[in-house]
Amino acid sequence: MSHDDETLRVYATRTADYAKFAQIEDPHLATFIARLKPGAQVLDLGCGPGHAAAAMADAGLHPAATDAVAEMVALAARHPGVTARQMTFDQIAGEDLYDGIWANFSLLHAARADLPRHLSALHRALRPGGAFHIGMKTGTGTQRDAIGRRYTYVTEAELRGLLADAGFTVTAATTGRDKGLDGTYADWITLAAYG
Repeated sequence: MSHDDETLRVYATRTADYAKFAQIEDPHLATFIARLKPGAQVLDLGCGPGHAAAAMADAGLHPAATDAVAEMVALAARHPGVTARQMTFDQIAGEDLYDGIWANFSLLHAARADLPRHLSALHRALRPGGAFHIGMKTGTGTQRDAIGRRYTYVTEAELRGLLADAGFTVTAATTGRDKGLDGTYADWITLAAYG
């Protein structure tokens, strides 16, 4: 089981705080959307309050938003054009379902040992040549933040290796540093790839 009950409890109890925090404009999202044709089927994995899925729907895409936290799914489902359902990473299944997968700072809550399995499942669910985006916090090890969420930190080389092993081809990387919901700054990386 890849999900962490304490992390899910934090998101369930801090849903409103996170919804406000997550409203920041994300330039990576615009780039991801531009890679897809109108009407494309997209998976928003770990959708939170559904802001990214709403932007996808507004752009003419068909987002399937999933999150392990019922309170987040309820918020995501309120956005017009967004189909939202409760689902954990362990429930990723199916083949050739999506034209794009947006995994933006969600898989960082999975156990390190489970990342290869989850990425392989996502690669199977992505149609050949489909767009893939992943965001993770960078570093080493696994630890909890100041409010109790579990993070699996990765290096850029490690993440690139995990994606290559799952069958993805990386096309772009961006790194940065931002303040999180817990009030501390952390380094991060996003990778754009195709399946």
